[in-house]
Amino acid sequence: MTTTAPPATARHDALIDRLPPDFRFGAATSAYQIEGAAAEDGRTASIWDTFCRVPGAVHNGDTGDTACDHYHRMPEDVALLAALGLDTYRFSVSWPRVQPGGRGPANPAGLGFYDRLVDELLARGVTPWLTLYHWDLPQELQDAGGWPARDTAHRFADYAELVHDRLGDRVTHWTTLNEPFCAAILGHVEGVHAPGGRSLADGVRAVHHLHLAHGLAVRRLRAAARRPLDLAVSHLLGTSGPATDSAADREAARRADAFGFRFYLDPILRGRYPQDLVDDLAEYGVEIPVRDGDLETIAAPIDTLGVNYYRSMRTSGTDEHGATADADGRPVTRNLPHGGLPVTGLGWEVMPHDLTALLLRLSHDYPGTPMVVTENGAAYDDHPDAHGFVDDTDRTAYLAAHLAAVAEARAHGADVRGYFAWSLLDNFEWAGGYAARFGLVRVDYATQTRTPKRSALWLRDTAHRVRTAGGASGRVGRGT
Repeated sequence: MTTTAPPATARHDALIDRLPPDFRFGAATSAYQIEGAAAEDGRTASIWDTFCRVPGAVHNGDTGDTACDHYHRMPEDVALLAALGLDTYRFSVSWPRVQPGGRGPANPAGLGFYDRLVDELLARGVTPWLTLYHWDLPQELQDAGGWPARDTAHRFADYAELVHDRLGDRVTHWTTLNEPFCAAILGHVEGVHAPGGRSLADGVRAVHHLHLAHGLAVRRLRAAARRPLDLAVSHLLGTSGPATDSAADREAARRADAFGFRFYLDPILRGRYPQDLVDDLAEYGVEIPVRDGDLETIAAPIDTLGVNYYRSMRTSGTDEHGATADADGRPVTRNLPHGGLPVTGLGWEVMPHDLTALLLRLSHDYPGTPMVVTENGAAYDDHPDAHGFVDDTDRTAYLAAHLAAVAEARAHGADVRGYFAWSLLDNFEWAGGYAARFGLVRVDYATQTRTPKRSALWLRDTAHRVRTAGGASGRVGRGT
């Protein structure tokens, strides 16, 4: 039996078909979200193992102890990735698996897993795109101060070199950090991610030390390289315009842009922190703990900027009661949805046109650095049939619209060289536990059965069409 999914719109197809044959099509995952095997082969606890045990911290009390059992099913997952025609796999390395406790020599068993993963990918013609840190800090380093402590940056550089010593002969693409905003602000200011802190000062220190860790690792990797490397960092980015044309909203949008956008890009790509951000933080009695030489280290040249995009917001300078200042007299900065737009299963507004705008802004404001969309995807309320197949036309349309948005940005001059869907597999989605499903491939967590969804088949056929520069139907078969 075969069926077909609704094709992408003609406009989407026309834009996507303009992508070059060497454009990268990939999928992304992270270690804690899929690997499981939390206490096997010498792995020690990460801050997420600890956070998952905090009552009420994670939906349903879920943990990553088993997740997708990728640690034991890795060859099957790589075969699936290759069967979907994806040429690049962005995965992360588990720091507490490779270097238990965050100090000392590498753990041979833990590092051996990634050694086998890289060989399996290369044997199937898939390029490994390695991310060194996707939020799973060893708990022992958290106990010693975590990212608000400067020493953690130096421990990260040591860890990066250990991984490179083993894999640097085969891995070309290295991403130092995934989304420092989430690790620092969601984890240390808003308290909704591990380690669950609620201190602006700690969050700002964590941002700076994550940046420093990035720069130190870039320098170590360049010095140790046995072959040309492509070094990157991936940031969670979006656009943030004023909710109205009022002076309060325009000023709030400037503050949001400084804290949520330029705070992460300016030090790495311009070698400085935005002065308006420094002034804003001073109003809260908070300083960025910069020492002599830090910014030169942080601005060590990279080869690729990773762009993770999910949604954009409007910014208001008034609270829900119309006040422009809080109880302490500080200005209000409040993010609002745009309204009237389609939303994902998580209620996130679908705004592919803002991905085009974002890529063009990055190209204009930070010229000369190639970009790859290292994460983009959507959670929807998947409904499998009796065979586990998910006819996710909503996710398929989402991917088509966003891939077309990338192509449109390229057509206007943005140097974007690849698109990696989040995520290859349904997985543990942090504080959301297993409730949200982002995967191209459905995972039945009871049996660990993998079933490609309609969106996976669409992406497979679209990638093939672009590479071969033929056909333009955008239609996919059910497959088997």
